Amino acid sequence: MTAPLLPYPAPVREVLLLRREKRFLVEVAEGQARYWVHTNNSGSMLGLVRPGLPALISKAANPKRKLAWTLEAVAVDGGFAGVNTSLPNRTLAAAVAACRLAEVRGEVDFRPEVTCGESRLDACIRTADGPLFVEAKNVTLVEAGEALFPDAPTERGRKHLQTLMRLAGQGARAALFFLVPHPGARCFAPADLIDPEYARLLALALASGVEAWAYAATVTTAGLDLGPRLAVRLPG
Repeated sequence: MTAPLLPYPAPVREVLLLRREKRFLVEVAEGQARYWVHTNNSGSMLGLVRPGLPALISKAANPKRKLAWTLEAVAVDGGFAGVNTSLPNRTLAAAVAACRLAEVRGEVDFRPEVTCGESRLDACIRTADGPLFVEAKNVTLVEAGEALFPDAPTERGRKHLQTLMRLAGQGARAALFFLVPHPGARCFAPADLIDPEYARLLALALASGVEAWAYAATVTTAGLDLGPRLAVRLPG
């Protein structure tokens, strides 16, 4: 069996999701035991926080952390949706290193977490043709095969779009990497009913030269593997 592009840190447990509280807390059940795990997902996780759904959790690397386990994925559509919001950044770095992205070729220098004015973007990839600035997003809301972002209004996401547009206007290459770790996704679109301003800015960004890369991903108990690129559709 081929190892996934991004293996989960061992050990991984399969549990049942019970409820979510205070955004970053999720109660799970494992046999007769009930306990709290951490989720770093600040979005709504719309459609995924339902009592009784199977979920995957991984052991935290820091033994002194208050909550020893992290929510990685939730079962949906016959598979798992990855809800750990560190996945896109890590997947982007791993995919570039493994030459798995058609949009990034040749010798590159990958620099994570770069400051651009008042914003911080997830990566600056220095290529032979100049710098490529990338912001990565995790997409877990899927309706009728359409992966939708965001799943809650996002002021931070709108700010990132404005930063990418400014960089593109200055002649730099700028892109959004939408990672869709959900088995039901067939294409990608902005969630205009949830955040119409984000949808408007995304359309404006694409028209101004910002690239949008939407990629499906497969999540298993072993980790995440990058799938095919998805078509990007704009409303209207």
